Amino acid sequence: MRLTRFSDNALRCLIVLGLEPEECITVQVIAQRLNMSYEHLVKIVQRLAELGYVETVRGRHGGVRLVRAAADIRLGKLVRETEENLTLVECFDPEHNTCPISAACRLAGVLNEALAAFLAVLDQRTLADALEPRDQLVSLLRRHAVDEPLPLA
Repeated sequence: MRLTRFSDNALRCLIVLGLEPEECITVQVIAQRLNMSYEHLVKIVQRLAELGYVETVRGRHGGVRLVRAAADIRLGKLVRETEENLTLVECFDPEHNTCPISAACRLAGVLNEALAAFLAVLDQRTLADALEPRDQLVSLLRRHAVDEPLPLA
């Protein structure tokens, strides 16, 4: 299983926001801290806002901030909501399946079980789990920061 760049970047964006949950951080600053495309991050933030993970605030002191506690954000749910397609193999999609052995093949069941296990592990974890080790994450993000330093406490 490989997550799309969209889901990966959504998770990393939430980590940045989770490290400063009371702050509004601009998309530009998040993009700089994470060394990612501003344009791509704008789309991610829009989707995260639609899903109710973040809110965007306009104006001079605007930006993006979490609207849920990090402990309430389940990683499995987020991945399900940000991945467009969790179809691991062609035969998972009956509409587009052209595999001649799918009627007798047991591989699809094994792969489906593996996908369920993958998501079950993510369901057990929250964004709060991903915010550790906090000091080390903050230190690493500082290397890319061009704005105000991140607080350590």
